[in-house]
Amino acid sequence: MSPDRLYPEEASGPFLEPPVEFTDKEGRAIEIRVYEERYGESLTAMYAEFDPADRAQGIPPSGESRVESWLDVILGEGYDVVALDDDRVVGHATLVPDGDEGMELAIFVFQTHQGSGIGSRLIRALLGYGASQGVEYVWLTVERWNSPAVALYESVGFESSSVESFELEMSVRLAQTESTG
Repeated sequence: MSPDRLYPEEASGPFLEPPVEFTDKEGRAIEIRVYEERYGESLTAMYAEFDPADRAQGIPPSGESRVESWLDVILGEGYDVVALDDDRVVGHATLVPDGDEGMELAIFVFQTHQGSGIGSRLIRALLGYGASQGVEYVWLTVERWNSPAVALYESVGFESSSVESFELEMSVRLAQTESTG
């Protein structure tokens, strides 16, 4: 564990592992699944169409070839879940190893599906999947003035651990679970 990164003493969870099915606030049937290659084309399309205003800290990158290169790197390293509306990917959350014991979380929900409850379900499913795979420490950074995102992360157990200029670092310790798969 990085000596510079602080994690809460108390573990959060347990969280449900994917698959998770629910109806979002707009009445759409949403499924959250562990990422598989068959979702690759739809995931790339979601990111290629992503609104530049919704990009944070340079991700997701813009342009289909840059998106594909970025996904090639992150999809093979950690743990990924996707939110599906029918067969279309409308959300993606990933845990990427940070070189220490922790995993960095990133989440993206497509503009047409933001504010409908998908983000919190996506994070919870990712944390459940990660915990079942032995992940204990997760952290993220968020722009500190992004109150909706900060509130979302706090609602699933993340705590503020440091503030660096415009970024807030938040972390969570996961309750360990037995894998059901």
